[in-house]
Amino acid sequence: MKKILVLYYSQTGQLTRIIDNLLKPVRRIPEVSVVLEELQPEPPYPFPWSAYRFCDVFPESVAGTPCKLRPPVCDLDDDYDLIILAYTVWYLAPSIPVNAFLHTPEAGRLFRNRPVVTVIGCRNMWLLAQERVKRIIADLGGRLTGNIVFTDRTNNLIGVLTIAAWMLTGRKERFLKVFPLPGISEEDIEAAQRFGTPLASSLAGEAFALDQGLLNDLGALRVKPSLLIMEKRVSKVFDIWSRFIRLKGGPGAASRRKRVRAFMVYLIAAVVLLAPLASVAAAVLKVLKREKIRAEVEYFSQNALR
Repeated sequence: MKKILVLYYSQTGQLTRIIDNLLKPVRRIPEVSVVLEELQPEPPYPFPWSAYRFCDVFPESVAGTPCKLRPPVCDLDDDYDLIILAYTVWYLAPSIPVNAFLHTPEAGRLFRNRPVVTVIGCRNMWLLAQERVKRIIADLGGRLTGNIVFTDRTNNLIGVLTIAAWMLTGRKERFLKVFPLPGISEEDIEAAQRFGTPLASSLAGEAFALDQGLLNDLGALRVKPSLLIMEKRVSKVFDIWSRFIRLKGGPGAASRRKRVRAFMVYLIAAVVLLAPLASVAAAVLKVLKREKIRAEVEYFSQNALR
């Protein structure tokens, strides 16, 4: 009997549905058992968010500061043949609950010498979050063998508006009744099971082996040069803002409220004014640094570390 452990954290339930569909082919195999472990922060993060709380998690997301988690329900010392780590992206970083688990002693025991497949659900920028996760998995002694990414297919500015409306109201509906539905499309969520077929086949052998190239042929991930350029530049600004806010205290501290609110103003200005300019700059850089960007796209399309 092969056993899979799925570790995940989903606020909206969208990532949970992706996992459920992805695992359908695997669950049809009688010789494979699937164990689900939903990470539960204590206290839980709100959904829907208030605008302030949404921005107050920014500094710790960027800094990789863990939160407290409830004890796991499953037996993390069991003999698992594969770990699936499913996460969402908060401010270009893995969500705080997932990052928190990856820094526990239990994670060190769990990941050592085991194959890992990551599943990401996000708006559009995931490269640097995955780079951070890749390094942690390697440090824990795990072997990252596959990465599957689900993103919002709308353009960057529209995606920001629709996702923000969803996060702040809790209603997944067309913003102002004209914009597309927020988040990952229903079609992509339903089609997630196409990745379960190679996953199931890989479990048939003695040693788990998954071909990222095969996953990529199925649409597992797509590295967009324009977003790659933008993400690297935004991350530097985020680092500065994160340090600036954390100098005034930790999560929820009254002493940092002014700085969090200043970041809220910056974020709105960046989306409305700076993002279009960044897109133009990215288009120019794609031409001027074509070979370097091509190499970067190839790097982020596989699972090895630099």
